[in-house]
Amino acid sequence: MKNKMKQIFCAALATAAAVSAIAATENSSMQVNNTPADTNAAPMVSTNSGDLMTQLFGDSVIAKGTGFEIKRSQLDEVVSGLKASAAARGQTIPPDQMSLVEGRFLNRLIDIQLLLQKATDADKAEGKTKTDEQIADLVKRAGSQDNFDEQLKAVGMTEADLRSKMQQEVTAMITLQREVGATATDAEVKQYYADHPADFEEPEKVHVRHILFLTIDPTTRQPLPADQKAAKEKQAEDILKRARSGEDFAKLAEQYSEDPGSKPDGGDLPPFDKEGNFGSGQMVPEFTAAAFALTNNQISDVVTTEYGYHIIQLLDRTPATTLKLTDKIPTTDVTVADRLKDILAQQKMETLAQPYLDQLEKDGDVEILDADLKAAVEAAKAAAAEASTPSPMPAPAN
Repeated sequence: MKNKMKQIFCAALATAAAVSAIAATENSSMQVNNTPADTNAAPMVSTNSGDLMTQLFGDSVIAKGTGFEIKRSQLDEVVSGLKASAAARGQTIPPDQMSLVEGRFLNRLIDIQLLLQKATDADKAEGKTKTDEQIADLVKRAGSQDNFDEQLKAVGMTEADLRSKMQQEVTAMITLQREVGATATDAEVKQYYADHPADFEEPEKVHVRHILFLTIDPTTRQPLPADQKAAKEKQAEDILKRARSGEDFAKLAEQYSEDPGSKPDGGDLPPFDKEGNFGSGQMVPEFTAAAFALTNNQISDVVTTEYGYHIIQLLDRTPATTLKLTDKIPTTDVTVADRLKDILAQQKMETLAQPYLDQLEKDGDVEILDADLKAAVEAAKAAAAEASTPSPMPAPAN
């Protein structure tokens, strides 16, 4: 698929803060180049670290409306979750952006509470179902329930915390979509597919195993001394001879590879295209070029990258193809038609959602009691309008 559609198709439901913090512990292959965290997509999930001002002066009500109140601790939880997500990616939120972040997420918290009051029993049931699907997918990606629990623990959460907050947000999104009538018909899906064939092209991909001999310190990422590099190169050449003589490549990878992400799987890596793209990650150029130069089951020479020395074995090659509406999107259980329907609905939401939410806030007698936060919310809304960003409540995706 072309980049625009590919990015949309790979986008999950807005659970990025917890999910991305979790995912940052998953993609440990030394080939991955992480991309910056998207603060626009972060959800209402967080760690349980309280704000110092709240501890000192109490948990004050910072916003209220008909049927709800939002306390300082609730906003602090959201911001803490966003900071944890950024930290898991080795990033920080610039101090001069914190006011805008607080304004954006306070407004989001308000809208969620207002939308939950509009939720029908059907909305709540669908919210629970979609949340269950999201949790199941996260557990699958983590490899096991134990791994998932550990990843949640690393960002200060339990599964119950995540499920509760996720279900509220998902239900709010579903409610908003129903209230504004942002749906797409089968006919609209077919028409878009017919009008944009290039968007559904899948490029040629290769599937490989590799064995990595690190020439950088795995903790500091600093290069090893020259004598250690020379020893690693000799070890790589020795293992290459063994692999080419017929020894089991996967077993050699399990024994000798220093890539923690692929070592347990015999060096197996996800399929990637000629630009090195796979999911949200990317292989380094030297590795990608060497992999695409191989024929089936061929073993490469020793390949040098910024991470060290690699031995690569090509497992198979998938030719370029065009996805049909009934095909599942690679690495997911969702069909092209279903995801496209969500995307088209989301595009309608970009036009319909904000006017509806503005009216909902007015009808709900919303008051922001903290003057600084009130100014921050107004600034966040102005920035979103100027940038023509998608609705703060994007349409749910499977």
